[in-house]
Amino acid sequence: MAQSFLELATKGVQQLTPYQPGKPIEELERELGISNVIKLASNENPLGPSPLALKAIETIVSSINYYPDGAGFALSKKLAEKHQVDVSNITLGNGSNDILELITRAFLTPQHSAVFSEHSFAVYPIVVQAVGAKANVASAFPLNHESMPLGHDPDAILSRIDKTTRIVFIANPNNPTGTWLTPFVLEELFGKIDDDVIIVLDLAYTEYMDKAIRPPIGQWLKKFPNLVVTQTFSKVYALAGLRIGYSISNPEIADILNRVRQPFNTNLIAQSAAIASLDDIDHVSKSVAMNNTGKTYLQNVFKEMGLSYLPTMGNFISVNVKQDGMALYQKLLAQGVIVRPVANYAMPEFLRITIGTQQQNQRFIDALKQCIS
Repeated sequence: MAQSFLELATKGVQQLTPYQPGKPIEELERELGISNVIKLASNENPLGPSPLALKAIETIVSSINYYPDGAGFALSKKLAEKHQVDVSNITLGNGSNDILELITRAFLTPQHSAVFSEHSFAVYPIVVQAVGAKANVASAFPLNHESMPLGHDPDAILSRIDKTTRIVFIANPNNPTGTWLTPFVLEELFGKIDDDVIIVLDLAYTEYMDKAIRPPIGQWLKKFPNLVVTQTFSKVYALAGLRIGYSISNPEIADILNRVRQPFNTNLIAQSAAIASLDDIDHVSKSVAMNNTGKTYLQNVFKEMGLSYLPTMGNFISVNVKQDGMALYQKLLAQGVIVRPVANYAMPEFLRITIGTQQQNQRFIDALKQCIS
């Protein structure tokens, strides 16, 4: 008999460290016996979902005794119209993380590798290792880089691609750094990657980017048949609790992903809320405007405090606190403020702060000043 069930697991799974999500508000209040806790740790939209989404949920909730449309046709059709592609280009996921896992299951084996940059989204190494594939990690730009400190270095990414590489992951903007590559640089990079390597462009935060630097998805899908774009309803659309995301790719890749996708991987309520959210352009605009105001406020205060921060196009900002980030995170917890330590991203002196309402941002700054002093 095996000494433990872990020995029965595949080698990739044996070595995995589970993803650690941000601490829930309820857990902290229970642990410390406090109330009025704020959470600025998981890049959630502080405005909450669109009123149209909430109404759609109320309408559909009495039908949850039925299975959802396994193909998610209505949502896929809506997304196809939004992105000016065909329904056959869309794959729905239980959050965009689900899509990332589908891609690795479909294209990676222990004989293959995937490339991603340092300080990239923590899910990339998890899904790669889970299937026993190799991670070829590219060096990021150095912290003293003049424009994109700790950002993706296209030359370094290209240098890590070898004959075993099947997937390249690129988050734009990247989490947890917030850094980005311009459309010109991305297109140039894509043109240097062979067609037999799947390019995964993770655009979870794309709605928060300045419009001038948002990727031209439709144009690129026609030019790069190996491109898979992933997006989510968890961020600006504020449906994180419902877990709904999607990918856009050429129909052949979408067909492959749908072969490994579970039949009902997206639920009825999530599909309905997502459809309604796409109609509420005003809610998206308000969310982005609030984010931009909060970002400017936090950046200005950090400057006044002598703290450097990374440039960001997301709904979060990573700040160098010039001390052990985990220790400061614990102090902030005692003040009822949950942020995100990012030592696991090789950024031990940084904290990642979700940009909240002005009241939440002020509360965080007050607690930060008290903890630092």
